[in-house]
Amino acid sequence: MATSWSAEIDDLLIELAASLTPSQRAAFEAAARAALAAAGCSGCGAAYRVLAPLQRGFWDPPSDWSTNAPVGVGSRKPSKLADGPPIGAEDPRTGGRDRHRLRAV
Repeated sequence: MATSWSAEIDDLLIELAASLTPSQRAAFEAAARAALAAAGCSGCGAAYRVLAPLQRGFWDPPSDWSTNAPVGVGSRKPSKLADGPPIGAEDPRTGGRDRHRLRAV
């Protein structure tokens, strides 16, 4: 790829490989260069459309425990707000003024 846009595509390749582990990064770069050579991309946008799905194949998302953000039942600390009644629940005092406003004496 000795054209004027090879620097842009190299920057794109580096940017997409940045989120990968070093072992995955080398494999991704080799696969990306082969895919770009086979596709004969005409620019940076076309190269992105070829490389984005390829990068997703090499990326493994971290587990919830490694990011310290477990999701699901029991994953949060107990709180008074979560354990209390829902906001807007019926209260015996609700509507007291309206009930007594038109009372016949």
